[in-house]
Amino acid sequence: MKAVVEWNAEALLDARLDRGELTLTIAPDEIRAACAAVKAAGYNFFEDLTAVDWFPASPRFRLSYALLSHRLKERIRLSVPVEEPGPAVESITPVWPGANYFEREVFDLFGIRFEGHPNLRRILMPDDWQGYPLRKDYPVEGYR
Repeated sequence: MKAVVEWNAEALLDARLDRGELTLTIAPDEIRAACAAVKAAGYNFFEDLTAVDWFPASPRFRLSYALLSHRLKERIRLSVPVEEPGPAVESITPVWPGANYFEREVFDLFGIRFEGHPNLRRILMPDDWQGYPLRKDYPVEGYR
């Protein structure tokens, strides 16, 4: 957390420690720079990226990035609130190329765009699929 505070305290919206794991809530327009700061602080491994749809709450979406430091033997989670309409955040693939497929999956299933992604297109659903199946307002039987 110290690395993020020293880098840009205004980008840090919240910090929580739960069961020994630190979760930092980061401003959406600062996620790439926050990832670079955390990586420079020793968190060398990108584990996972997922999204949650909190419909009808605002902000509607929340991205969760799981990061690991082998040297420190610690995990950290970066959480990013994402508003509608047109949900979008910066891609972190320039920092961690391994985030490529995770970002494509979140885009495919939730419709959150990752600006600057090298190949943002569907990965699980057919190219002509309408809608985003993991959104809570997506019809259970699909669009007809």
